[in-house]
Amino acid sequence: MTVPAFNSVAWFEFGTDQPEKVKEFYGELFDWNHVLNTNTPGVTYHSVVPPGAQQPAGGVWESEGKFPNYAIFYVLVQDVTATVERAGELGAEVLMEPVSDSAGFTFARLRDMVGNHFGVFSVPAP
Repeated sequence: MTVPAFNSVAWFEFGTDQPEKVKEFYGELFDWNHVLNTNTPGVTYHSVVPPGAQQPAGGVWESEGKFPNYAIFYVLVQDVTATVERAGELGAEVLMEPVSDSAGFTFARLRDMVGNHFGVFSVPAP
């Protein structure tokens, strides 16, 4: 298994109120498999496993209409809190403060100065 390098795009996510359509479209287009993964209470999340991969590379979050549909990328960082602070110093807006799921992954979402929505995440310590 190859571990992504820090500060590289290492995850993608779709947030949608029509998860079955999204999963069907991208599954047919790219031959992606989807695995139900709900590490966070109150969230229905389907991990995306590309063909030949041993681990997920992205996910589909069922929004249930609670937020607009989106597609974003996440950058793997060593320290989410420090990265969010630095992004703020550079003019980014914090859309979602750092949170951790039950598996120990930490996530945050930001908007850069021109309006692009992106995320950062870190993995649990070994």
